[in-house]
Parts: sequence; C-alpha cells; structure tokens
Amino acid sequence: MKIDVLLGLQWGDEGKGKIVDVIAPEYQVVARFQGGPNAGHTLEFDGIKHVLHQIPSGIFRSNIQNVIGNGVVLDPIVFRKEIVGLQPYNLDLKKNLSISKKASLIIPTHRLLDAAYEQAKGDSKIGSTLRGIGPTYKDKVARQGLRVGDILSPNFRQKYEALVSAHKVTLDFHQFPYAEELAKSEADFFDAVNFLKEFNLSDSEYYINDALNSGQRVLAEGAQGSLLDIDFGSYPFVTSSSTMAAGTCTGLGIAPSRIGEVFGIFKAYCTRVGSGPFPTELLDETGDRIREEGREYGATTGRKRRCGWLDLPALKYAIMINGVTQLIMMKVDVLSIFDEIQVCTHYRLPDGTLTDRLPHDLCDASVTPVYKPFKGWEVSLDGIRDFKDAPAELVSYVHFLEKELNLPITFISSGPERDSLIHRSK
Repeated sequence: MKIDVLLGLQWGDEGKGKIVDVIAPEYQVVARFQGGPNAGHTLEFDGIKHVLHQIPSGIFRSNIQNVIGNGVVLDPIVFRKEIVGLQPYNLDLKKNLSISKKASLIIPTHRLLDAAYEQAKGDSKIGSTLRGIGPTYKDKVARQGLRVGDILSPNFRQKYEALVSAHKVTLDFHQFPYAEELAKSEADFFDAVNFLKEFNLSDSEYYINDALNSGQRVLAEGAQGSLLDIDFGSYPFVTSSSTMAAGTCTGLGIAPSRIGEVFGIFKAYCTRVGSGPFPTELLDETGDRIREEGREYGATTGRKRRCGWLDLPALKYAIMINGVTQLIMMKVDVLSIFDEIQVCTHYRLPDGTLTDRLPHDLCDASVTPVYKPFKGWEVSLDGIRDFKDAPAELVSYVHFLEKELNLPITFISSGPERDSLIHRSK
C-alpha cells in the first residue's frame, strides 16, 4: 500500500484542512509530516468553524488514527490548548491521536528568540508568526534541540536548562528582554509537558510503515504551502521545513517509493501572509474585495492576507516539484462577485522576453505578470454539487486551467462548509 500526500501549492492558506476532513473517511490514518503551530487548518461544518494548528485534520472522524509525525515541531502549551478546545466534541483523543517521540519540542525561549530575530531584522523582517518555529528547526539542525521523547527522560529538566542557557546567550547578545516573559511561561510549559505525557508518544515511523504493510490507507497532511518551502520557496521569505511531497519521507519516515497520489491544493486566486515577493498582488480595490469576500485573514495570526490573481508560472513550478497527480481548486465562490477575472499566464522580464518559469530569486527579479482575462460567472454557487450544473463561465475557466496545468481538477470547493464541494472524476 502507498501513502497519499495532500499539500498546498501556493503560499499556504489554500484550504487543506477542509479537504483532509472531506476525504479522510477513505483512510484509516491521517498524519502531519511538517510544520507546527504556525499552521492554521480551518474546517467548517454544522455551522461551526474549527481551526487546528498541530493536530491532523482527520481528528473529527472517530474511526481514524491521527499521527503527529517526527517532522513536526510541537509546542506543548499550544497542544494542550488545542486538546481543551476539542473537549466539547467528545473525541477520544488518547485513543485516536499519537505523537512521534522524534518530533521537536518548542520551548518558551524559542518564541523569545523568534521575536528577537525579527526585531533585529528591522524593515527586512520575514513576517514570522513568532511561534518559535524557525528557532526550533534551527536547534534541530544544530543537533542541540529537544524532542518529544526527551520528556520521558529522568534528566529532562537538565537538558531543558542547558538549552535555555544557550538561548539566553543569544538573547543577551540581541539585548532582548526576556526574564519576565520567561518566568511567566515556564510554569505553563512544564504543566503542558506533564499533560503531553498522558498521550500516546510513539515510534511513529514504525507505526506508519506497519499500517501501510497491513494494507491500511494513509494520508499525509502538509502544512503551509509549496512556495514557502525552505529550499524551493521564495527564499528567504519561507518557512523552516520542507513543505513539498519529499518532506513526507523525512517527516514520517517512509521511503520515496511508498508515495502514491499527490493531491495539490490551490485557490482560484492567490494570497500571502507576511513579507516576501508576490508578482500578482493587487494593491487596489480589487484586492480588498477579494480579501473581504474570501475572509482572507490569517487563521493563526488574524493578519490581513495579501490578495492577487492566480499565478500559473508559480503553480506550474509547484506542480512539477511535487509530482502532483491531481488538483483541487478552492474558493471559486469568492470570484463570483466579479464580472471579469484575470489569470497570470507568463512573466515579462526586464528585457521584454516572456517566460512561464520562476526566476532563481523572485525577491531580486523584476517580473511583470501577463494576464489573460476571463468572463466571470456572477452567480451564486450555493447548492451546486455536480459540475454539469456549474455556470458555463466557470466550466470554461476550469477547462482552461486543466489544459494549461496538464492535470485534472478533481474537486472544486464552492464554499467554506464541508459539503460545499463539486466532485469530479479524475
């Protein structure tokens, strides 16, 4: 049995949580393979909005096992808050959720370092969520970090103090005040660590491979988006992990030959949170209308998302790098308010040439998007579940994208609710 992968193809916020929740009944296991509490996977059903940060989006399906893989960085304080927030739904989380012992731990000084680094960058800040993600991955690569399995060690406190001491040297160097905030958060951290011990801390790489070998279907859930990948994203305005399909292998401990379907999710337009290049960004009333119609505010931070038209060169790049096998288009309903929509098909370079390839460095490259206009459908998509009932303008838009991207669009999301979905055959 192979593992299927679901990931975002833009700068995150594509709607991965909803789709995981929708297709989860086809799987026995849903596993997160990277990222941390900077992720905000939003699910809406029964008129209630749910935002998950570290817990896999299959958690609302009682017969599915959910795994937080070794590639994730875990904040025990956020984890406890998430678990408490799920209590009204009577989920058996100690039975249906396991956490890799090899997942990295976010400790209070990681968040302080995050703030110190951003402050030191001044106008060049990358727009971090200040959740301590980058500093935690940095410690992991430097081979000095703590992992979930360490909380079971009899000398965990000593390991913790050694890491905090190293962090204090850096904080002092940046002249960043930390004593008061650290004193307040440490007690909460150790309470949350004791809470974390009550859950199933596992050797998840064995669990995932055993599940595949026994014929179970496993879905790997990515966080953030492909254009935020540490290697292939718009560096340095990226996250600190591998958001690509390849990250599934290192983030869960499975071989490349075990990857099956790769579901690539994208919005019918583009959004981005924080700093960094965004060729099709709309700094006008149109961008504002997309933001308000699409409720484009960060699920984790509440920050306004930057909005723009769909960028095909960037989308083709993400599809290529990930080996995507089928596409899922989200939020087409947001575009229902426009009589005309635009799609960027190429970039015009300073010398006048056209390209549909991403330059080495979008930050330094001066590219001008070249657009193709489409007539808008200007009708509500509420209640449409069959593609044959979709307005002709939307059908034309979808067929154009499938031809350009050379892949089928198998799901089209027409609203935030779980059942607001047009399912098409591959």
